[in-house]
Amino acid sequence: MKSILLASAIAVVALAAASPADAKGCIKGAIVGGVAGHYAGHHGMLGAAAGCLYGRHRAKEQPRQQQGQPARPERL
Repeated sequence: MKSILLASAIAVVALAAASPADAKGCIKGAIVGGVAGHYAGHHGMLGAAAGCLYGRHRAKEQPRQQQGQPARPERL
């Protein structure tokens, strides 16, 4: 189980290192996710990876919401 988590963490770090300019929101999300994952069954690395991805997603969504643009275009 630890080897799967380690491989996942390495993959996330490698993907995050490929685009450092898009890391806005990742640090805060990783901290919150890591703490939550640790207390939810010692899955801190998995929680940190998920938190980082969520933080990046939220950081990209906020400027769109502030401008009043919909997050997804409606289909006709």
